[in-house]
Amino acid sequence: MTRPFAEYPTMLPWQPSRFAWRAGMLLAGVDEVGRGPLVGAVVTAAVILDPAQPIAGLADSKKLTERRREALAEQIREQALCWSLGRAEPDEIDRLNIYQATMLAMQRAVAGLSQAAHAVLVDGNRSPDFGLPSEPVVKGDGLIPAISAASILAKVARDAEMVALHARYPQYGFDRHKGYPTPVHLAALEAHGPLPEHRRSFAPVARLADREPVGRRTSDVGR
Repeated sequence: MTRPFAEYPTMLPWQPSRFAWRAGMLLAGVDEVGRGPLVGAVVTAAVILDPAQPIAGLADSKKLTERRREALAEQIREQALCWSLGRAEPDEIDRLNIYQATMLAMQRAVAGLSQAAHAVLVDGNRSPDFGLPSEPVVKGDGLIPAISAASILAKVARDAEMVALHARYPQYGFDRHKGYPTPVHLAALEAHGPLPEHRRSFAPVARLADREPVGRRTSDVGR
């Protein structure tokens, strides 16, 4: 049996179990970045790759250098049949919980594709209802090329948002830890208090939620 994504010989063999794969199907890969951070949106991506334009070097975004991720992201945006980003904001995360917000962000990414997928493959062990066949793939970001591509786009997009947030609030070090609860981030929270962009439902932030951020934004200095 011809396996899906046969044009990517470096990927391990895989077959869907929840739907019948056939040659020529448009399979969207979906992944998320940002479930663990204390600040900012959870960002997702959906990608339908072009079998006529294979992209070499696709892999789990966490295993790639920043420079390599950015180069691949540019290539994906140029060569994929279509791609889309989705997101759920901190207030949605606080209202829904991080799991439900992630599922919502994935649905938004798939809904934003300019071409309709025949099925969706999601990194992980669960997938939301997309209104079309879907299947979660454990460690799919290292197995399915379209999921790898989605993980790269999502991470590059969210990292850029954290760098932009750092420019506004350099005292928090977002350019280094990207919002994850590192000692540097936790110390900054203790020293300066949570920002509007912090997730109030996450324990380290909830404990300090009644505090106002100390100091002003860099952009406000001199006004």
